[in-house]
Amino acid sequence: MVAIVDYGVGNLFSLVSSLRALGVDAVVSGDKETLIRAEKIILPGVGAFGDAAEKLFSSGLAETLQAEAKKGKPLLGICLGMQLLFDRSYEYGEHKGLGLIEGSIRPIEEVIPSSLKIPHIGWNALHFKGNSPIFKYLKEGDYVYFVHSYYGAGCEKSVIATAEYGAFLTAAVQNGNVYGCQFHPEKSGEVGLKILKAFCELEEKKE
Repeated sequence: MVAIVDYGVGNLFSLVSSLRALGVDAVVSGDKETLIRAEKIILPGVGAFGDAAEKLFSSGLAETLQAEAKKGKPLLGICLGMQLLFDRSYEYGEHKGLGLIEGSIRPIEEVIPSSLKIPHIGWNALHFKGNSPIFKYLKEGDYVYFVHSYYGAGCEKSVIATAEYGAFLTAAVQNGNVYGCQFHPEKSGEVGLKILKAFCELEEKKE
């Protein structure tokens, strides 16, 4: 069973629909015990980092996610969910993240040409670094769908894919059993389904 974390920030319908299209047993829940029982966890999210982080920490879900990740359970963060995996974010101030990916979340306006629109919205090609298991069904240059104004910085050792938008921005990260996609697999057609399929096939890494 795959648990999708429900903490009040995001439309989860597309993600649930994608997983069910793959024949995956998926449940949306904000219950800690459900997350602990799940074989894998997906952390979605849209909106502001500070608000989302506050909801995770105040509810105790942050500690559950950290503990389950430490046990070796596969965890996938999507969009804001990926950003929350990082140490901190500089979106409207400085905010603490889950600390599962080393680095910080910073405005893309710091690194892209001023002529480009923010947020970055649209389809961009993935450029892989290494051989992450979540991309085992993909090929170099496959396109995925982005919507974001911030990106992962200082995370070079964890980057498994980049995308070019005036600069090469972090598209996906991995630290052991913890994965993050800045783009939306659930809105990326067949390519996105292949990523979700590969994630759901992962096995828990025991300590």
